[in-house]
Amino acid sequence: MGTDQDVLEDLLAGNQRHVAGLADDHFADVQDGQQPAVVSICCSDSRVPQVDMWDADEPGTVFTPSNIGNQVWDEVDGDQIVNGGLLYPIAHAGTEVAAVVGHTGCGAVTAAYNVATGGDMPGPQGVDKWVDLLVPVVEEAIESGQVDTDADDETVINQLVEYNVDTQVQFLREAADVPDDVAVYGFVYDFQGIYGDDGGRTYLVNYDGETETDVIAEQIPDEYADAVRRLLA
Repeated sequence: MGTDQDVLEDLLAGNQRHVAGLADDHFADVQDGQQPAVVSICCSDSRVPQVDMWDADEPGTVFTPSNIGNQVWDEVDGDQIVNGGLLYPIAHAGTEVAAVVGHTGCGAVTAAYNVATGGDMPGPQGVDKWVDLLVPVVEEAIESGQVDTDADDETVINQLVEYNVDTQVQFLREAADVPDDVAVYGFVYDFQGIYGDDGGRTYLVNYDGETETDVIAEQIPDEYADAVRRLLA
């Protein structure tokens, strides 16, 4: 990784390349505000490129909140509410599509699974808060029978990742603060070859609450059929 100074210089050099690659009018259309077409909430994992996964080159197109475990909620005074980073563009910038993006091998889901099966919180407190919010999801998934708990750990974790995406999508669809006309889609970003051989593909696992792959496939063009897959029945 190099020294702290090396990292700083890499950041400065990377930004310099970024600036050099932009057209003079790159930000012209978004000087006075933003109206992103989609809010895409992803896990904070450094292996998950929030904008690049959608090949979104133009500014103002994708609003990109993230947190540990791609959670659409937060907790305030004991109440579970919609995460403000996700809700802001819906409430204030006209965004009408939300994408919940989990990823294979998620560390947050793994940590929650460890806690749910008798292990300790990973620490420190700021991390534990988000893991703790995921533990009930994992417990519910195990009790549902949808997860093959007799399988190897990799299989279990990735099934839990998908279950978590479904749960987050459902929470948004039922949240009073999210208008009924906001479409919510659930994806899993695969860089480990779990769903298929195409590294970096986002697999559509939930279409606004629909989880039957045959039904989902009917809603999208045939050319994207390979992107519709699920691990859970």
